[in-house]
Amino acid sequence: MTPGARAAAAIAVLERVLAGQAAEVALVQWGRASRFAGSGDRAMVRDIVFAALRCRASFAALGAGLTGRGLVLGWARATGQEALFDGAGHAPAPPGPTEAGAAPEGAAALDCPDWLEPLLRASLGADFAPVMQALQRRAPVFLRVNLARVTREAAQAELAAEGVETVAHGLAASALEVVSGARKVQATAAYREGRVELQDAASQAVVEMLPLADGMAVLDLCAGGGGKTLAMAGRARLRLVAHDAEPRRMADLPARAGRAGVAVQRTDRPERAGPYDLVLADVPCSGSGSWRRDPEGKWALTAERLAALREVQAGIMDRAAGMLGPGGVLGYATCSLLEAENGAQVAAFLERHPGWRLEAARRFTPLEGGDGFFGAILRRGEGR
Repeated sequence: MTPGARAAAAIAVLERVLAGQAAEVALVQWGRASRFAGSGDRAMVRDIVFAALRCRASFAALGAGLTGRGLVLGWARATGQEALFDGAGHAPAPPGPTEAGAAPEGAAALDCPDWLEPLLRASLGADFAPVMQALQRRAPVFLRVNLARVTREAAQAELAAEGVETVAHGLAASALEVVSGARKVQATAAYREGRVELQDAASQAVVEMLPLADGMAVLDLCAGGGGKTLAMAGRARLRLVAHDAEPRRMADLPARAGRAGVAVQRTDRPERAGPYDLVLADVPCSGSGSWRRDPEGKWALTAERLAALREVQAGIMDRAAGMLGPGGVLGYATCSLLEAENGAQVAAFLERHPGWRLEAARRFTPLEGGDGFFGAILRRGEGR
Protein backbone atom coordinates (compact mmCIF):
# COMPACT_ATOMS: atom_id res chain seq x y z
CA MET A 1 0.00 0.00 0.00
CA THR A 2 1.14 3.53 -0.69
CA PRO A 3 1.18 6.04 2.17
CA GLY A 4 -1.85 7.72 0.60
CA ALA A 5 -3.73 4.42 0.45
CA ARG A 6 -2.96 3.84 4.13
CA ALA A 7 -4.45 7.23 4.94
CA ALA A 8 -7.57 6.34 2.97
CA ALA A 9 -7.85 3.05 4.84
CA ALA A 10 -7.59 4.88 8.16
CA ILE A 11 -10.41 7.17 7.05
CA ALA A 12 -12.63 4.15 6.36
CA VAL A 13 -11.83 2.58 9.75
CA LEU A 14 -12.47 5.84 11.60
CA GLU A 15 -15.85 6.26 9.92
CA ARG A 16 -16.85 2.94 11.48
CA VAL A 17 -15.52 4.00 14.86
CA LEU A 18 -17.42 7.28 14.76
CA ALA A 19 -20.55 5.30 13.89
CA GLY A 20 -20.17 3.37 17.15
CA GLN A 21 -17.93 0.41 16.36
CA ALA A 22 -14.99 -0.32 18.67
CA ALA A 23 -11.67 0.62 17.09
CA GLU A 24 -10.15 -2.83 17.58
CA VAL A 25 -13.16 -4.47 15.92
CA ALA A 26 -13.11 -2.01 13.02
CA LEU A 27 -9.39 -2.61 12.48
CA VAL A 28 -9.78 -6.38 12.53
CA GLN A 29 -12.65 -6.25 10.05
CA TRP A 30 -10.70 -3.96 7.74
CA GLY A 31 -7.67 -6.26 7.94
CA ARG A 32 -9.72 -9.35 7.10
CA ALA A 33 -11.26 -7.59 4.11
CA SER A 34 -7.88 -6.25 2.94
CA ARG A 35 -5.72 -9.32 2.40
CA PHE A 36 -3.44 -7.25 0.17
CA ALA A 37 -2.30 -5.24 3.19
CA GLY A 38 1.00 -6.38 4.67
CA SER A 39 1.95 -6.28 8.33
CA GLY A 40 3.58 -2.89 7.87
CA ASP A 41 0.44 -1.53 6.22
CA ARG A 42 -1.77 -2.81 9.04
CA ALA A 43 0.56 -1.37 11.68
CA MET A 44 0.59 2.05 10.03
CA VAL A 45 -3.18 2.17 9.58
CA ARG A 46 -3.56 1.23 13.23
CA ASP A 47 -1.13 3.95 14.27
CA ILE A 48 -3.03 6.61 12.30
CA VAL A 49 -6.37 5.49 13.74
CA PHE A 50 -5.20 5.60 17.34
CA ALA A 51 -3.35 8.89 16.85
CA ALA A 52 -6.60 10.35 15.52
CA LEU A 53 -8.56 9.03 18.51
CA ARG A 54 -6.07 10.36 21.04
CA CYS A 55 -6.21 13.77 19.35
CA ARG A 56 -9.81 13.69 18.21
CA ALA A 57 -10.72 17.27 19.09
CA SER A 58 -7.54 18.94 17.85
CA PHE A 59 -7.38 16.90 14.63
CA ALA A 60 -11.06 17.59 13.93
CA ALA A 61 -10.30 21.32 14.16
CA LEU A 62 -7.25 21.03 11.90
CA GLY A 63 -9.13 18.83 9.44
CA ALA A 64 -12.35 20.87 9.44
CA GLY A 65 -14.66 18.14 10.64
CA LEU A 66 -15.32 15.32 13.09
CA THR A 67 -15.40 12.71 10.34
CA GLY A 68 -12.98 10.01 9.31
CA ARG A 69 -11.66 12.25 6.56
CA GLY A 70 -11.47 15.28 8.84
CA LEU A 71 -9.53 13.38 11.51
CA VAL A 72 -7.00 11.93 9.07
CA LEU A 73 -6.63 15.28 7.32
CA GLY A 74 -6.00 16.82 10.73
CA TRP A 75 -3.43 14.11 11.47
CA ALA A 76 -1.74 14.76 8.13
CA ARG A 77 -1.55 18.49 8.79
CA ALA A 78 -0.28 17.98 12.34
CA THR A 79 2.49 15.70 11.11
CA GLY A 80 3.42 17.63 7.95
CA GLN A 81 1.96 15.03 5.56
CA GLU A 82 -0.91 16.89 3.90
CA ALA A 83 0.66 15.99 0.54
CA LEU A 84 -0.77 12.48 1.02
CA PHE A 85 -4.15 13.98 0.11
CA ASP A 86 -3.38 14.19 -3.62
CA GLY A 87 -6.03 11.87 -5.09
CA ALA A 88 -3.42 9.73 -6.82
CA GLY A 89 -4.26 6.04 -6.98
CA HIS A 90 -6.05 5.08 -3.78
CA ALA A 91 -5.06 8.25 -1.88
CA PRO A 92 -7.71 10.63 -0.49
CA ALA A 93 -8.79 13.52 -2.69
CA PRO A 94 -7.12 16.91 -2.14
CA PRO A 95 -8.74 19.21 0.45
CA GLY A 96 -11.55 21.35 -0.86
CA PRO A 97 -12.28 25.02 -0.12
CA THR A 98 -14.39 24.12 2.94
CA GLU A 99 -11.59 22.03 4.47
CA ALA A 100 -9.14 24.75 5.40
CA GLY A 101 -9.38 23.89 9.09
CA ALA A 102 -8.24 26.01 12.00
CA ALA A 103 -5.85 25.82 14.91
CA PRO A 104 -7.56 24.21 17.91
CA GLU A 105 -8.15 26.38 20.95
CA GLY A 106 -8.82 25.87 24.65
CA ALA A 107 -9.63 22.36 25.80
CA ALA A 108 -9.65 21.14 22.19
CA ALA A 109 -5.98 22.04 21.83
CA LEU A 110 -5.24 19.64 24.68
CA ASP A 111 -7.79 17.05 23.54
CA CYS A 112 -9.57 17.30 26.85
CA PRO A 113 -13.36 16.82 26.91
CA ASP A 114 -14.92 20.18 27.83
CA TRP A 115 -16.84 18.90 30.84
CA LEU A 116 -13.74 17.25 32.33
CA GLU A 117 -11.44 20.26 32.00
CA PRO A 118 -12.37 21.87 35.36
CA LEU A 119 -12.17 18.53 37.19
CA LEU A 120 -8.77 17.70 35.74
CA ARG A 121 -7.44 21.21 36.33
CA ALA A 122 -8.48 20.99 39.97
CA SER A 123 -6.93 17.53 40.30
CA LEU A 124 -3.64 18.20 38.50
CA GLY A 125 -2.98 21.87 39.22
CA ALA A 126 0.04 23.17 37.35
CA ASP A 127 0.55 19.75 35.74
CA PHE A 128 -2.78 19.89 33.89
CA ALA A 129 -1.54 21.10 30.51
CA PRO A 130 1.70 19.03 30.46
CA VAL A 131 -0.19 15.88 31.45
CA MET A 132 -2.87 16.39 28.81
CA GLN A 133 -0.16 16.96 26.21
CA ALA A 134 1.52 13.72 27.27
CA LEU A 135 -1.80 11.91 26.82
CA GLN A 136 -1.90 13.08 23.20
CA ARG A 137 1.16 10.92 22.45
CA ARG A 138 1.56 7.20 22.07
CA ALA A 139 2.31 5.31 25.29
CA PRO A 140 5.71 3.69 25.78
CA VAL A 141 5.95 -0.09 25.96
CA PHE A 142 7.02 -1.41 29.35
CA LEU A 143 7.93 -4.87 30.59
CA ARG A 144 7.88 -6.22 34.11
CA VAL A 145 10.76 -8.51 34.97
CA ASN A 146 9.77 -11.51 37.09
CA LEU A 147 12.39 -10.87 39.77
CA ALA A 148 11.55 -14.17 41.44
CA ARG A 149 13.16 -15.89 38.45
CA VAL A 150 15.67 -13.51 36.88
CA THR A 151 17.46 -10.22 37.52
CA ARG A 152 16.55 -7.13 35.54
CA GLU A 153 20.04 -7.05 34.00
CA ALA A 154 19.88 -10.69 32.93
CA ALA A 155 16.46 -10.13 31.38
CA GLN A 156 17.78 -7.16 29.44
CA ALA A 157 20.65 -9.19 28.04
CA GLU A 158 18.35 -12.07 27.07
CA LEU A 159 15.90 -9.76 25.33
CA ALA A 160 18.68 -7.93 23.51
CA ALA A 161 19.91 -11.22 22.09
CA GLU A 162 16.50 -11.63 20.44
CA GLY A 163 16.33 -8.11 19.08
CA VAL A 164 14.41 -6.33 21.86
CA GLU A 165 16.35 -3.39 23.27
CA THR A 166 15.34 -2.07 26.68
CA VAL A 167 16.43 0.41 29.32
CA ALA A 168 15.79 0.20 33.05
CA HIS A 169 13.05 2.57 34.21
CA GLY A 170 13.13 4.31 37.56
CA LEU A 171 9.46 3.97 38.50
CA ALA A 172 9.87 0.35 39.63
CA ALA A 173 12.73 -2.03 40.32
CA SER A 174 11.18 -4.53 37.89
CA ALA A 175 10.45 -2.09 35.04
CA LEU A 176 12.05 -2.06 31.61
CA GLU A 177 11.11 0.36 28.84
CA VAL A 178 11.29 -1.12 25.35
CA VAL A 179 13.17 1.24 23.05
CA SER A 180 13.24 -0.96 19.94
CA GLY A 181 11.79 -4.28 18.84
CA ALA A 182 8.49 -3.94 20.69
CA ARG A 183 6.66 -6.11 18.16
CA LYS A 184 9.09 -8.96 18.85
CA VAL A 185 8.45 -9.13 22.60
CA GLN A 186 5.80 -11.85 22.61
CA ALA A 187 7.97 -14.10 20.44
CA THR A 188 10.93 -14.02 22.84
CA ALA A 189 11.81 -16.91 25.11
CA ALA A 190 11.79 -14.55 28.10
CA TYR A 191 8.13 -13.72 27.46
CA ARG A 192 7.02 -17.24 26.53
CA GLU A 193 8.66 -18.68 29.64
CA GLY A 194 7.34 -16.07 32.09
CA ARG A 195 10.51 -14.14 32.86
CA VAL A 196 8.99 -10.91 31.54
CA GLU A 197 5.41 -9.66 31.15
CA LEU A 198 3.95 -6.61 29.45
CA GLN A 199 2.93 -4.17 32.21
CA ASP A 200 3.00 -0.40 32.55
CA ALA A 201 5.75 0.96 34.81
CA ALA A 202 3.35 2.94 37.02
CA SER A 203 1.19 -0.15 37.45
CA GLN A 204 4.30 -1.95 38.67
CA ALA A 205 5.09 0.94 41.00
CA VAL A 206 1.64 0.65 42.62
CA VAL A 207 2.36 -3.00 43.38
CA GLU A 208 5.74 -2.01 44.86
CA MET A 209 3.86 0.15 47.36
CA LEU A 210 2.17 -2.91 48.86
CA PRO A 211 3.72 -4.25 52.11
CA LEU A 212 4.05 -7.86 50.94
CA ALA A 213 5.90 -10.60 52.84
CA ASP A 214 6.32 -14.36 52.43
CA GLY A 215 3.42 -16.40 53.73
CA MET A 216 0.73 -13.72 53.43
CA ALA A 217 -2.76 -14.54 52.21
CA VAL A 218 -3.49 -12.03 49.45
CA LEU A 219 -6.59 -11.34 47.39
CA ASP A 220 -6.58 -9.47 44.09
CA LEU A 221 -10.23 -8.45 44.24
CA CYS A 222 -10.50 -6.86 40.77
CA ALA A 223 -7.92 -9.05 39.05
CA GLY A 224 -8.83 -8.58 35.39
CA GLY A 225 -6.14 -10.26 33.32
CA GLY A 226 -4.01 -10.78 36.40
CA GLY A 227 -1.15 -8.38 35.74
CA LYS A 228 -0.99 -7.14 39.31
CA THR A 229 -1.64 -10.65 40.65
CA LEU A 230 1.51 -11.88 38.93
CA ALA A 231 3.44 -8.75 39.89
CA MET A 232 2.65 -9.46 43.55
CA ALA A 233 3.79 -13.06 43.09
CA GLY A 234 7.11 -11.76 41.80
CA ARG A 235 7.73 -9.93 45.06
CA ALA A 236 6.99 -12.59 47.70
CA ARG A 237 5.84 -16.18 48.25
CA LEU A 238 2.12 -15.65 48.79
CA ARG A 239 -1.12 -17.57 48.97
CA LEU A 240 -2.72 -15.77 46.07
CA VAL A 241 -6.43 -15.61 45.33
CA ALA A 242 -7.85 -13.79 42.30
CA HIS A 243 -11.42 -12.61 41.73
CA ASP A 244 -13.16 -10.47 39.15
CA ALA A 245 -16.79 -9.46 38.82
CA GLU A 246 -16.53 -10.64 35.19
CA PRO A 247 -14.68 -13.98 35.44
CA ARG A 248 -14.04 -14.10 31.69
CA ARG A 249 -11.46 -11.36 32.19
CA MET A 250 -9.35 -13.88 34.09
CA ALA A 251 -9.47 -16.46 31.28
CA ASP A 252 -5.77 -16.03 30.42
CA LEU A 253 -4.57 -15.97 34.02
CA PRO A 254 -3.94 -19.72 34.41
CA ALA A 255 -1.70 -19.79 31.33
CA ARG A 256 0.14 -16.64 32.40
CA ALA A 257 0.57 -17.94 35.94
CA GLY A 258 1.83 -21.23 34.56
CA ARG A 259 4.48 -19.46 32.49
CA ALA A 260 5.57 -17.54 35.57
CA GLY A 261 5.63 -20.63 37.78
CA VAL A 262 3.01 -19.18 40.13
CA ALA A 263 0.02 -20.80 41.83
CA VAL A 264 -3.11 -18.63 41.79
CA GLN A 265 -6.54 -19.68 43.01
CA ARG A 266 -9.38 -18.14 41.01
CA THR A 267 -12.68 -17.77 42.79
CA ASP A 268 -16.13 -16.26 42.33
CA ARG A 269 -16.67 -16.18 46.12
CA PRO A 270 -13.58 -14.51 47.60
CA GLU A 271 -15.10 -14.20 51.08
CA ARG A 272 -14.92 -17.98 51.46
CA ALA A 273 -11.13 -18.01 51.10
CA GLY A 274 -10.58 -15.22 53.65
CA PRO A 275 -9.74 -13.60 55.89
CA TYR A 276 -6.76 -12.12 54.09
CA ASP A 277 -3.67 -10.29 55.23
CA LEU A 278 -3.91 -7.95 52.23
CA VAL A 279 -6.57 -7.19 49.66
CA LEU A 280 -5.72 -5.25 46.52
CA ALA A 281 -8.70 -3.37 45.07
CA ASP A 282 -7.65 -2.09 41.66
CA VAL A 283 -11.12 -0.71 41.08
CA PRO A 284 -13.01 0.09 37.87
CA CYS A 285 -12.46 3.77 37.11
CA SER A 286 -12.58 6.48 34.47
CA GLY A 287 -9.27 5.25 33.01
CA SER A 288 -8.19 8.87 32.65
CA GLY A 289 -4.58 7.96 33.40
CA SER A 290 -4.45 5.47 30.55
CA TRP A 291 -6.12 7.45 27.79
CA ARG A 292 -3.02 7.04 25.63
CA ARG A 293 -3.85 3.32 25.44
CA ASP A 294 -7.65 3.66 25.42
CA PRO A 295 -8.44 6.98 23.74
CA GLU A 296 -12.00 5.90 23.01
CA GLY A 297 -12.62 5.86 26.75
CA LYS A 298 -11.77 9.54 27.01
CA TRP A 299 -14.55 10.61 24.68
CA ALA A 300 -17.08 8.03 25.92
CA LEU A 301 -16.88 9.04 29.59
CA THR A 302 -19.85 11.03 30.92
CA ALA A 303 -20.63 12.72 34.23
CA GLU A 304 -23.27 10.07 34.89
CA ARG A 305 -20.80 7.26 34.23
CA LEU A 306 -18.24 8.87 36.53
CA ALA A 307 -20.80 9.15 39.33
CA ALA A 308 -21.75 5.49 38.88
CA LEU A 309 -18.10 4.45 38.97
CA ARG A 310 -17.56 6.30 42.23
CA GLU A 311 -20.41 4.36 43.80
CA VAL A 312 -18.91 1.10 42.58
CA GLN A 313 -15.49 2.06 43.94
CA ALA A 314 -16.85 2.83 47.39
CA GLY A 315 -18.76 -0.46 47.45
CA ILE A 316 -15.65 -2.43 46.48
CA MET A 317 -13.60 -0.75 49.21
CA ASP A 318 -16.24 -1.58 51.81
CA ARG A 319 -16.39 -5.19 50.61
CA ALA A 320 -12.61 -5.50 50.76
CA ALA A 321 -12.54 -4.14 54.30
CA GLY A 322 -14.89 -6.91 55.39
CA MET A 323 -12.42 -9.57 54.25
CA LEU A 324 -9.48 -8.27 56.28
CA GLY A 325 -8.66 -9.18 59.83
CA PRO A 326 -7.09 -6.95 62.50
CA GLY A 327 -3.97 -5.29 61.15
CA GLY A 328 -5.00 -6.20 57.59
CA VAL A 329 -4.05 -4.01 54.64
CA LEU A 330 -6.27 -2.66 51.88
CA GLY A 331 -4.42 -1.56 48.79
CA TYR A 332 -6.61 0.83 46.79
CA ALA A 333 -5.63 1.59 43.20
CA THR A 334 -7.01 3.33 40.14
CA CYS A 335 -5.65 4.27 36.73
CA SER A 336 -7.29 7.66 37.17
CA LEU A 337 -6.00 11.21 37.45
CA LEU A 338 -9.22 12.50 39.00
CA GLU A 339 -9.15 13.39 42.69
CA ALA A 340 -12.80 12.32 42.98
CA GLU A 341 -11.72 8.72 42.33
CA ASN A 342 -8.50 8.91 44.33
CA GLY A 343 -7.89 10.95 47.46
CA ALA A 344 -11.56 11.79 47.88
CA GLN A 345 -12.49 8.10 47.87
CA VAL A 346 -9.82 7.34 50.48
CA ALA A 347 -11.05 10.18 52.71
CA ALA A 348 -14.66 8.98 52.41
CA PHE A 349 -13.62 5.42 53.27
CA LEU A 350 -11.84 6.59 56.41
CA GLU A 351 -14.95 8.48 57.46
CA ARG A 352 -17.07 5.37 57.01
CA HIS A 353 -14.59 3.08 58.77
CA PRO A 354 -13.26 4.33 62.10
CA GLY A 355 -10.20 2.45 63.25
CA TRP A 356 -8.53 2.48 59.85
CA ARG A 357 -5.56 4.66 58.96
CA LEU A 358 -3.87 5.81 55.78
CA GLU A 359 -0.23 4.68 55.67
CA ALA A 360 0.78 5.87 52.20
CA ALA A 361 -0.68 7.41 49.06
CA ARG A 362 0.85 8.43 45.77
CA ARG A 363 -0.35 9.68 42.42
CA PHE A 364 1.63 8.87 39.30
CA THR A 365 1.22 10.87 36.08
CA PRO A 366 2.46 10.36 32.52
CA LEU A 367 5.06 13.04 33.22
CA GLU A 368 6.95 10.28 35.08
CA GLY A 369 6.90 8.04 32.02
CA GLY A 370 4.17 5.53 32.81
CA ASP A 371 0.41 5.81 32.81
CA GLY A 372 -1.53 7.85 35.33
CA PHE A 373 -2.16 5.79 38.47
CA PHE A 374 -3.08 6.26 42.10
CA GLY A 375 -2.22 3.96 44.96
CA ALA A 376 -3.11 4.12 48.66
CA ILE A 377 -2.26 1.79 51.54
CA LEU A 378 -4.91 1.59 54.27
CA ARG A 379 -4.52 -0.50 57.43
CA ARG A 380 -7.09 -1.74 59.88
CA GLY A 381 -6.33 -1.23 63.55
CA GLU A 382 -5.72 -4.26 65.75
CA GLY A 383 -9.26 -4.08 67.17
CA ARG A 384 -12.34 -5.02 65.14
